Amino acid sequence: MNVLKWTVLTVLVFSLSVWFFKENKTFSIKDDTADFSLQNSDINISIEKNPNMNAYFGDLHVHTKNSFDAFLFGTTASPDDAYKYAKGDSIKHPLGYDMQLDDPLDFYAVTDHGAWLGMMEAYSDPDSTVGHFDFAQKMHGMNDPENLNTDSLPFRLSLFGGLITNSLITPSKNPLVTLKAYLQDDTVYGTTAFDRKTHQTAWANSARAAERHNDPGKFTTFIAYEFTSSGIGQSNLHRNVVFKNSKAPVQPFSIVDSRNPEDLWDWMDVLRKEGVESLAIPHNSNGSNGQMFKLVDWAGNPLTNEASEKRLRNEPLVEITQVKGTSDTHPLLSPNDEWADFGIMNFRIASPFYSRPDGSYVRDALLRGLTLDVEYKHNPYKFGLVGSSDTHTGAISDKESDFHSKAGIIDGTPTLRGALPVSDLIQDQLAGDLAVPVMGGTEEVDGKTYLQTQYKEWGASGLAAVWAENNTRESIYNAFKRKETFATTGSRIKVRFFGGYDFENLLEQENPVELAYKNGVTMGSDLFQDGSNVPNFLVWAVRDSKRAPLDRVQIIKGWVDRSGKPSEKVYDVACSDGNKPDPLTHRCQDNGATVDIKTCEISSDKGAAELKSIWIDPDFDPSLKSFYYVRVLENPTCRWSTWDAIKAGYVPRSDLHATIKERAWSSPIWFVPPDSGIQPANILPDDI
Repeated sequence: MNVLKWTVLTVLVFSLSVWFFKENKTFSIKDDTADFSLQNSDINISIEKNPNMNAYFGDLHVHTKNSFDAFLFGTTASPDDAYKYAKGDSIKHPLGYDMQLDDPLDFYAVTDHGAWLGMMEAYSDPDSTVGHFDFAQKMHGMNDPENLNTDSLPFRLSLFGGLITNSLITPSKNPLVTLKAYLQDDTVYGTTAFDRKTHQTAWANSARAAERHNDPGKFTTFIAYEFTSSGIGQSNLHRNVVFKNSKAPVQPFSIVDSRNPEDLWDWMDVLRKEGVESLAIPHNSNGSNGQMFKLVDWAGNPLTNEASEKRLRNEPLVEITQVKGTSDTHPLLSPNDEWADFGIMNFRIASPFYSRPDGSYVRDALLRGLTLDVEYKHNPYKFGLVGSSDTHTGAISDKESDFHSKAGIIDGTPTLRGALPVSDLIQDQLAGDLAVPVMGGTEEVDGKTYLQTQYKEWGASGLAAVWAENNTRESIYNAFKRKETFATTGSRIKVRFFGGYDFENLLEQENPVELAYKNGVTMGSDLFQDGSNVPNFLVWAVRDSKRAPLDRVQIIKGWVDRSGKPSEKVYDVACSDGNKPDPLTHRCQDNGATVDIKTCEISSDKGAAELKSIWIDPDFDPSLKSFYYVRVLENPTCRWSTWDAIKAGYVPRSDLHATIKERAWSSPIWFVPPDSGIQPANILPDDI
């Protein structure tokens, strides 16, 4: 009887404990925060502010050895190494060659994957707390110097393909571990291979590296990570989470906690109430198969005003370009845009399947946002634009002539990324172990054999840029929030964009930028209708002095017409070499700039150092909601694959673009009319 009594009592106490802990989240880790600031890291120093703003360039998407995939691909660079590189130091590629920027950057954020952060390096160490796992033993010493070579590719790729599904997310069979994970509301703790101390230590080290290298007024860092989620069928839903200052969670919210981005936003909102400010930046929407910018929520319900406000509050920016392609628009979405076929990667990330264009590209998302705004008075896709690299070596590769790969060993040579034909040795390997892991064997082009790889569609891109008062966390982060941001493919083109109603003679004044700030709005802002006045737009682009001259400046307009149909149009608004846009076609004539494909030498007498214009929309309708953003095009230059070929003495393969036109994009300005009374048709697709 006593045994029964004690058993019942134990069960009762246990049940009450479970209920109490779950209801009160006493042991919840996900919401715990910390201040990672180091001694003297937050010294209040006076730094001059420029009210007319300075342009600062950086990268908000950088992976180091703490990312599970980067480590598996041979990366040994730490967050400290990444920040040193951004400030101008040389660091080593996994294959041993030097990587160094021509010019240091102004800001940088290491964004290692939040899931299994730092765990791969621990698995590779036989003396670590997790090095004894059966699956970990084959990883011991995998990134020792003698193993950093292309011969290790079959092993690395096969390990990458099976490690996550077969080992990392397998639930633990230990009931105590499972119970603890349940009580602490932390799913990842209940997996076989997870060690909380290792994970949190790697995260804390990354955060403190950001603190060590933050140098107000000179170089800005941000504590950050990547939320690496996906939808059905490997549809990319990744976003980077960037924290405003030294306050951050003790453990990042990751895919193991939830695949649903809406849960990420809820978590960010909880932290915001605790004084931890952050924003998320979606990236590679081009590989999302229409899932990044849906018109329904995660559960398939139509978007509500509350849902739109939550997304916009947490995601004010979107990454429009990076190594794995450009997400501005697609030729199928913009058939009348002659420059839409740029940086297109048609496939989903790490998948052979085609990615559905609609719902995957930024311009389409901006148009979807307008239709929602017109019909339902809310817009979740009112975002500013940035670029970044997504490098997995710690080192951004922002120059086509020196593209040193994105993913370490697996694309670290011209042959592996498909720019050069394979050697006889590699062909022998392809008959064996290397055939499947590489991407799909080989393909014949111009009578030569190349690896069949998606890497051939990648590019040396991109950069995030802001207009900010000074180079400090506060000033740059505030620029993110107000969306006074722009993106480039790597060139440090400076782009100004203002809207207002009294700009006609602005460029004739001594202080046009000061007056534009005073009398108008800048990129990222709403421009409200002012009586019967027609908006004026100031566009001003300045070339990167170390890159090609500018060809033209364009404005891309999107609107919803009176029938409810979303529409778009491209206008050339400033031309190089004394040309003027044709008033009927709204196009500049070709300026005649050329590229010598044998040497990559470009025209020295074509193009402009700067282009500026006051533009008035010739098709303006004051009753229609619309958006406008700027696209700046450089003269053509050699693509990285052409550079790789001519450096090795080969003719570039004919099925790849030989040249590209580097470019920059401003964040939009949204025109807001009085209530137009437009009643568009229901645009919600029935197949999403």
